[in-house]
Amino acid sequence: MRCPYCNGENTQVKDSRPTEENAAIRRRRACEDCGGRFTTFERVQLRELVVVKRSGRREPFERAKLLHSVEVALRKRPIDGEEIERMVSGLVRRLESMGEQDVPSSVIGELAMEALKGLDAVAYVRFASVYRHFGQAADFQEVLAEIAGLAAAPDDAAGGPGPGLGAGRNIRRPS
Repeated sequence: MRCPYCNGENTQVKDSRPTEENAAIRRRRACEDCGGRFTTFERVQLRELVVVKRSGRREPFERAKLLHSVEVALRKRPIDGEEIERMVSGLVRRLESMGEQDVPSSVIGELAMEALKGLDAVAYVRFASVYRHFGQAADFQEVLAEIAGLAAAPDDAAGGPGPGLGAGRNIRRPS
């Protein structure tokens, strides 16, 4: 493993531990050339996915890009980093288990929005505004009305939130 600081190949694993509910291994490494320390993750990859963009252009799927876009939507929201990692790992597993190597970017976006809707309503609106290219206030009103419709759904018999709300996090119901 090359050192990200000096590009040296003389690195050593100092600590390994399972993470993401044993779906990945986190390795803490040290470079013997420059003394730099860094972390790597090892995950199972079922197949090489290719993203087919709206323009028809094809590029390799990058988990880091999906993680980054989800993190941007969740910026300054009360969601734990491990919860974000689990969500993204779940999305990647769903994509890999679809059985197709070529995945349209629209499928990835819709799956991410679906997952965010259950996790955090504010992040869902943020992601939707970028993904769906909101250009006017009416676009936001449409998504907010959709969320309000979910929030107004009757609670189940156990007193939990209505369908699609996950833990009901960050959605205020009218008094």
